[in-house]
Amino acid sequence: MEVDDGAELCFPQLLNTSSRKPTLPQSEAVFLDSLVFSISLLTVALNLLVIISVFHFRQLHTPTNILLLSLAISEFLVGLLLMPVEILRKTSCWFLGDFICYLYICVSCSIPSTSVGNMVLISLDRYVAIHDHLHYTTRITVRRVKLCVCLCWFCSVFYCSVVLKDDLIQPVRYYSCYGECVIVADNITDAIDLALTFIVPVTVIIVLYMRVYVVAVSQARDMRSHITAVTLQCSVSLTTKKSELKAARTLGVLVVVFLLCLFPYYGVSLAGDSLLSTSSVIIGLYLFYFNSCLNPVIYAMFYPWFRKSVKLIVTLQILQPGSCEAKIL
Repeated sequence: MEVDDGAELCFPQLLNTSSRKPTLPQSEAVFLDSLVFSISLLTVALNLLVIISVFHFRQLHTPTNILLLSLAISEFLVGLLLMPVEILRKTSCWFLGDFICYLYICVSCSIPSTSVGNMVLISLDRYVAIHDHLHYTTRITVRRVKLCVCLCWFCSVFYCSVVLKDDLIQPVRYYSCYGECVIVADNITDAIDLALTFIVPVTVIIVLYMRVYVVAVSQARDMRSHITAVTLQCSVSLTTKKSELKAARTLGVLVVVFLLCLFPYYGVSLAGDSLLSTSSVIIGLYLFYFNSCLNPVIYAMFYPWFRKSVKLIVTLQILQPGSCEAKIL
């Protein structure tokens, strides 16, 4: 990045010619950055355990776990890339150049969009599993889920590249000073992004899980009323239903926590603030990122297979021959 003589530079701690002031008091900023950095490390470690678990153990190669794997990869990237770079962008002069700034903006758009897409796919997976569990295994296959996951990632990257193309063509048009990397969207772009990455997917998620809840309550009532008079075949069917209901409840918790962390960030956009440099948006953004750390904790609370796989990973038993065939479920 070239700087003309006499041009204004960001951050007075570096040079005394600043055109930008901190959005938070220094003590609060230091505490927040330290907290975010610690959460970043924890996010990377926890999601890496999820990724290794699903990749390594063959029993976990199920359609639902493939979706959880895709979600874990996006959350791993949040902890590895987005959180640390966001700290750098907010606390020091941007010295990585305009192109790297553009790449960061694209990545910071693509990864959250992919996470939202993964949540839609998870909700759809649970809807089919509960609403039509007899045909679930034929309709929802590993191959189809992998295709949907790839399309989700591709569409997110393509969408963000198109929306942010002007930032690549004219990277300095929104800069108030040199040494800055800001994310700004006009009203039309902001409205489109809000609709495609928040309003539409969240509506789909809520509608699907409301349908899941209604069907789950009905099936649970039927199971209780017929549990004493079933044949072996029906018993197996009821066991399958019970397993699907439990998975729906667990993933329902996952979706609810995701939405709770998502609403504050997009709530600011609904209020009309599109500049990601205000303190309110910073806190909302960090809360959205914090969700990436919570999901593996939810897995540990509700999934015995995750606790077993973590034990095998931590004790390095996965390095033994044939460990991928271990019984986890």
